[in-house]
Amino acid sequence: MATKELKLTIESREKLGTTGSNALRHAGKIPAVLYGHGTAPEHLAIDAHAFEELLHRGGRNAIVTLAGGAKTGETALVRVVQYHPVSHHVLHADLQRVSAKESIAAKLAVVTVGVARGLRESGGVMDVVTHELEIEGPADSIPENIEVDVSELGLHEHIVAGDIKLPSGFKMLTPAETTVVAIEASRTERDLEEASAGPAEAAEPAVIGETPGATEQ
Repeated sequence: MATKELKLTIESREKLGTTGSNALRHAGKIPAVLYGHGTAPEHLAIDAHAFEELLHRGGRNAIVTLAGGAKTGETALVRVVQYHPVSHHVLHADLQRVSAKESIAAKLAVVTVGVARGLRESGGVMDVVTHELEIEGPADSIPENIEVDVSELGLHEHIVAGDIKLPSGFKMLTPAETTVVAIEASRTERDLEEASAGPAEAAEPAVIGETPGATEQ
């Protein structure tokens, strides 16, 4: 569970828009917005290095305690992070105010555990069809990811969202019928199966000018 204590220092910002945001980034900071609990969104500035370190320590799905002015002691979740398409540096972040026991929705990465029986015994391949699942539960207990045990998954078998056991107090928001992981035959095996089936019966070529199905007089 994500029980680690994470802190983030924030400061208010007044210069908004593209010019103000670019100035912040040149100063080693990133623009951010804090919203939630019925209050108007607030524009913030966050140290870029400190924020990236926070994400590295698991802050993507953990409650973060804010520090700075009147916001000191408030708790929030990192909701949206925008990255530069080339450098992959953080460009902007959205934070949502939450209380520790508040029930919230979160999208978590799927992590497979074990080696599927279909791989061990049949030489199949595993396909992670859905890489993120959405769950809902207490904000202070959100897991860092969702582990899916694939050990007993045989060839041509799959696991759907409804099969996955969640921690106590959580429910699955992703539709239950959503395929998460599947084990299929390898490309080589499929080719061998198709070859062993033999070529399909060739259709009799039609004679140009002959009406299909007509009999000779």
